[in-house]
Amino acid sequence: VQLQASGGGLVQPGGSLRLSCVLSGRTFTSFAMGWFRQAPEKKREFVAAISWGGGNTDYAASVQGRFTISRDNAKNTAYLQMNNLKPEDTAVYFCTAGTYSHYIRDYKHWGQGTLVTVSS
Repeated sequence: VQLQASGGGLVQPGGSLRLSCVLSGRTFTSFAMGWFRQAPEKKREFVAAISWGGGNTDYAASVQGRFTISRDNAKNTAYLQMNNLKPEDTAVYFCTAGTYSHYIRDYKHWGQGTLVTVSS
């Protein structure tokens, strides 16, 4: 399984970004998809997850109401729409594939990460 994340960049506070993650090598619907992030000198933390069919989603409290996770099973792609970004959202964002959960241990496959920087 390979995961390719993209869409990171520099954005001003209050701005928006959409991250994408393409899965290859296995059937996309075999997996729930998740996003985690890791800020400098901090532990990797859960951001959002979506079940294989898209019917269930879960968010960290810190992003609830600002971020939206979605997936397009026809395109083997998961998305993370991030609105009203704050400086504390600055981190490397990782997409993951595994079992629907907010625990790192439940995700077997990880992408390379994409950097999101929120700064004026």
